[in-house]
Amino acid sequence: MITDVEEWTQHLSAADLPPMLARDAVTEDFRARVVTGRLGAVRLAELATPGGECFRDEERVREADQGLCQIYLTRRGRTRLQQAGRVAELGAGDLAVVDPAAPLEVVTTDTRYLTLLVPRHLLGLDSEDLSRLSGHRIDGSAGSGALLTALVRTAVRSIGTFAEEEANRSGTALTELVSALLSSRLPRLSPDEALRGRIRAYIKANLSAPGLDPRSVAAAHHISVRRLHQLFRPEPLTVAALIRHNRLERCRTDLTGCRHLSVAAVAARWGFTDGAHFSRLFRATYGCTPTEHRQNPPTMH
Repeated sequence: MITDVEEWTQHLSAADLPPMLARDAVTEDFRARVVTGRLGAVRLAELATPGGECFRDEERVREADQGLCQIYLTRRGRTRLQQAGRVAELGAGDLAVVDPAAPLEVVTTDTRYLTLLVPRHLLGLDSEDLSRLSGHRIDGSAGSGALLTALVRTAVRSIGTFAEEEANRSGTALTELVSALLSSRLPRLSPDEALRGRIRAYIKANLSAPGLDPRSVAAAHHISVRRLHQLFRPEPLTVAALIRHNRLERCRTDLTGCRHLSVAAVAARWGFTDGAHFSRLFRATYGCTPTEHRQNPPTMH
């Protein structure tokens, strides 16, 4: 239990949670607790805090939080969240989506809650999606909300016991569950469309991994390779072609933007382990070799 406000501030800073500032002076009987950890790309925290008001204004918004989506899961007490012109009144068991890179007002009783921060691209969410979702109460007593709450509670209690690969796979499972919860609140997307969006985001986030291929993509999303190919049958590119296209585009950008790197280093940076194969693919796609492209990049009009 933390009873010193300065020590509490240091704990929150070390946990790299989005910044919040108390609106009023903290009472002398301050008592709080925080447990934090990571599962792959997902950050988790469980906090117990006294009642009060806190806020984040435009000055305290961090650029580092702009690519994240935050989920609040209330375990005890009551919380009032205000964001994007909406107010969410949360009781025990309720959830809410928060944009961690936007102003926020929070009023709580003596509260215990869980929070997780997930890279937005892994959820297939853009800024407009996050704006639509933030500030709404979500019932956490049934369906994917109840399952997410139970899994996050268990994960936080066991955070120090995960091996690296186990942590990464568990983080992926949590991400999929969050995505399922949020996708149901964006009805314009079918389940297949939402899954394709998450897969595209996953591919872009893992282009530098040499082992990225349809089999690893399918495994990361807990589906078969056959199911993966079925998902992308209506698309202009197969999964393998999509990986190759994204890698080539990143290489093309870096060949002119990162001139301190050799052609081979640029290729390896984006998952091409065979330099000759990379050069052949690049020429077949863009009509020139990587070296020629670097020497004579196309001009923009």
